[in-house]
Amino acid sequence: MLKDLLLQFFLSVLPVFAFLLWHDKERGWNGFRLFITVTSGISMVLCLLTTSSVHEYEIDFRVVPYLIGSLYGGYRALAALTVLYAGLRMTTINNMEEMYGFLLYLVVFLVILLFLIGPFQKAAATKKEKIGVSIVSILLVVLISIIYVLMSQADAPWTSTVSFNVLMATIGLLLAVWLSIYIIEGVKEKQQLHDQVIQLSASYLNEVEKLQQFIDKAPIAVMIVDRDGRITHVNEESFRLLGMKESFTSVEELKKQPFGRVFQRGEDHACMPLLEQALDGMPTTTVPQMEEDAMLLYTTVTLRDTSSHEVAGAALIAQDVTELSQLRDELGRMERLSLVGQMAASITHEIRNPMAVIRGFVQLIQERSPQSQHEYFRIIMEELDRANLIISDFLSLAQNRELKMELASINTTINDLVPLLHADSNLRGQSLEVALCKDVPLMRLNDREIKQMLLNIARNGMEAMEEKGILRIKTDYRDGEISVYISDEGAGIPQDKLKHMFEPFFTTKTRGTGLGLPLCLSIAERHGGRIDVQTAEGQGTTFIVTFNITQEDAGHSNP
Repeated sequence: MLKDLLLQFFLSVLPVFAFLLWHDKERGWNGFRLFITVTSGISMVLCLLTTSSVHEYEIDFRVVPYLIGSLYGGYRALAALTVLYAGLRMTTINNMEEMYGFLLYLVVFLVILLFLIGPFQKAAATKKEKIGVSIVSILLVVLISIIYVLMSQADAPWTSTVSFNVLMATIGLLLAVWLSIYIIEGVKEKQQLHDQVIQLSASYLNEVEKLQQFIDKAPIAVMIVDRDGRITHVNEESFRLLGMKESFTSVEELKKQPFGRVFQRGEDHACMPLLEQALDGMPTTTVPQMEEDAMLLYTTVTLRDTSSHEVAGAALIAQDVTELSQLRDELGRMERLSLVGQMAASITHEIRNPMAVIRGFVQLIQERSPQSQHEYFRIIMEELDRANLIISDFLSLAQNRELKMELASINTTINDLVPLLHADSNLRGQSLEVALCKDVPLMRLNDREIKQMLLNIARNGMEAMEEKGILRIKTDYRDGEISVYISDEGAGIPQDKLKHMFEPFFTTKTRGTGLGLPLCLSIAERHGGRIDVQTAEGQGTTFIVTFNITQEDAGHSNP
């Protein structure tokens, strides 16, 4: 009987060994439940062929594949294997006592499995082993009890041979169940580790690719060298900022080269001592350097091994900060100009009072002077008025006061200016044409400032034309923008002067202040707009004032 038990032991763990041959890392656990169910069924049939008996009660290891197949295959596997197990056992039952014993055994087995399949599949490996061994232990108690009852009814003695056979069967069953679960869980753990390694490898490669993309696309020069000073990573920007030798034409050619061989100036290059210091373990160093009217910022970082903290290499980063330096200088200049402007605004405001007093006394002196001297006094007052106008324009430009905005139509503002513009154009022998778009929506504006802006631009256009010239004003609305076009037929603006048009105090007029157009631009910007200029010498000039209309500001204009 011992040989039969040993053979049954190997047959009962057949599904597990078949699983070892079937499983591979590529397939994973796809189809595992069906496979373990089928092989468990085959193992049960093979165990039936080597059945042993104790006092005419059959003992075999069919319960092991039955248990393993049900626990890992789930409730469908339990149903299929139960039918097979019952069918195989029914063919070998000889009397009613065996029938009752088998039914008791099967009921206990089914009840236990129905309650434990779910918790088993969710449990950890160690707990699964305990569950499997516990189930078999309970079934062994039931089985030994049934054998004991049958032997008592038959008045058969419980010999040492019977005890030995029952002991061997008990050990074999417990060992088979534990070994089966241990092997399957071991394979599962290795599969999980394999999946984690693949996932970590994929994540690592992904991060490496991101880092490489950053190095390749960053607007800074990056060079990484190993502990021996050989280049491992470098990007295209390094050719522009680090000054590589012309013999190197691609990034790939630079890799694995000693960094001392790639710079144009060799040992005299500013990066050489920085990299050498970093490889010697010196702390992070940042050094500015002027290179052909460009300000470069060199930074070196020592790279260390995370475990041993030994120097593993160095990284060199170069950044062109020329524009940043220029912006910083420009910001400082603007701050100084702003301060000067505030002081000038305060001073000019105070100058107006004594100028008004001077003008009053000049008028008084004029009235008491001979007629022959009146022309001199007229010139003095005109110049005082001109100085006062310059001060007014300057104060309007310098003051950043908060505007009171109202929802209104820019067409209405232009219509209010038309009589004044007609009068000006008639005095000059010119014509005025106005074409207003009826679909222009309402917008938030300050009527007084918009009138001042449009009047300045229109009068500039008139002054640029000769007699019989035509000044055209039209409005348009499209793509959420309101545009006002003011066109003249003058000589146009030369390109060299066009870029200075909105600079304070720049003027092409003999008696101009140079503050009109900067003031117009300031008004447009305070209304969220812009001014564009289209001009060609000999063909006239068009000023386009454009306002971006938001949903909350837009409304319907009256036609």
